[in-house]
Amino acid sequence: MTRSVQALAYARPSALESSPVGASLGLETAGGLTPRGATAHPRFFAGFLSAPRIAARGLLAVADVAAARYYRRALPASLDPVVTGNGDRLRFESFSGCCGVYARLDVLQEGLDGERTEHGTTNVDVNNPLRDALSRISADDPLHLRVGPEELAVTTLDGPVVEKKVPLPDRWLRGFAEAQVASAGFDLRAELTAAQAVAFLRSLPRGSGNATRGAQWVVASGTGLRPTTRPTPGAVCLPGPERLVALQRVLRHATALRVYGPPVADGAATASAWEVVLPGMRLTLTLSPEASRGFSGEGGVLEALATDDAAADAELISVLLAWEPRIEPASLAEQSGLGVERVRAALTRLGTAGRVGYDLADAAYFHRELPYEADRAERHNPRLVAARELAGAGAVSLDGALASVASGDRRYQVRESDGFLTCTCQWWADYRGKRGPCKHALAVTMVRRGATVAGGVR
Repeated sequence: MTRSVQALAYARPSALESSPVGASLGLETAGGLTPRGATAHPRFFAGFLSAPRIAARGLLAVADVAAARYYRRALPASLDPVVTGNGDRLRFESFSGCCGVYARLDVLQEGLDGERTEHGTTNVDVNNPLRDALSRISADDPLHLRVGPEELAVTTLDGPVVEKKVPLPDRWLRGFAEAQVASAGFDLRAELTAAQAVAFLRSLPRGSGNATRGAQWVVASGTGLRPTTRPTPGAVCLPGPERLVALQRVLRHATALRVYGPPVADGAATASAWEVVLPGMRLTLTLSPEASRGFSGEGGVLEALATDDAAADAELISVLLAWEPRIEPASLAEQSGLGVERVRAALTRLGTAGRVGYDLADAAYFHRELPYEADRAERHNPRLVAARELAGAGAVSLDGALASVASGDRRYQVRESDGFLTCTCQWWADYRGKRGPCKHALAVTMVRRGATVAGGVR
């Protein structure tokens, strides 16, 4: 697994401070992107939270996931959460160290009382003293929130900075893209009342060891959710239920629980999303299909990365993005002159650079700009790199619906049927397309669609 070191430079540590006129929560930002371009310490919001205690617990839940490894537990290696200002809301996002859980807290317009939320994305410092202070908030006394530096200090931050250096695995970045692709295929499967949500979530195991059991399933019933021994239509996969433990932070404040998942196909484990509705906020955890299986290896984005058309389309669509909280593919299709499906493929490609996410409650994409090297995840995707090497080396021979791919000392047969590719390799035998195409099928796709490859690397 490739790692780099991400340096996050903050003007000062984030802190919760008390004064005679009330408490103030200052969340410090690192370098990020805004409509004005790269900014060392962007400022997104200053005002009051309508439900301070709930917001504090929601932020702690996102930080819990960032610090957690739910599989092969090791020492925590936390990357500070990402915050995006979308004009009418703040979104706090994180991924677990094992890349199997994606968390997002949406603080909506009704949860904020202050100046207009600015646009942009950056990391926000959540340090241990701040976590301790947030956990002690026990009442909804007025709490002023500042995301970014003090207004008078915005242009005078040339002095010493507080720098964190954290390992940044490539698979963590790929996870953002894969979680977005998976979520876009989900439908609402159940909505529980507050009482039903509390009863269900409190019944789940917390667990302290590795989650190794097979897939579990639940289905909506008159009393909430009940376990089912097999994935019947409408059922939702609950892989590693102890991975929902972060929701316990906000459970007492829940007004509803919404459960999302894809259509049940052949009984194989699937990803799912669990959204706790809170006053003025939403906290969502998206779980990978298995606790031992991170989002980064799912392969849902590979088709969109395999052609030059998708790259050109993504470049065009990126110009039209404007930090909207809701991205409408039909509107982008009209503005760009592309078909809706090409727009969706372009959004998937932009997702590999962290430039779009997917909001299940709105059933819409949203714009963000992760403050990381834009094409890093793409360049270091093992299957994509291997496929480009095969295509660039002339290893693919086409014969109608059948193709032959020379890889190592073997030849693999790739067959197309109704637009779906199968392969004779071991990857296909193991996963049968459930984790995206194998490198041989990807290479065939590149050659058939005329993707440009040079020296094995596009």
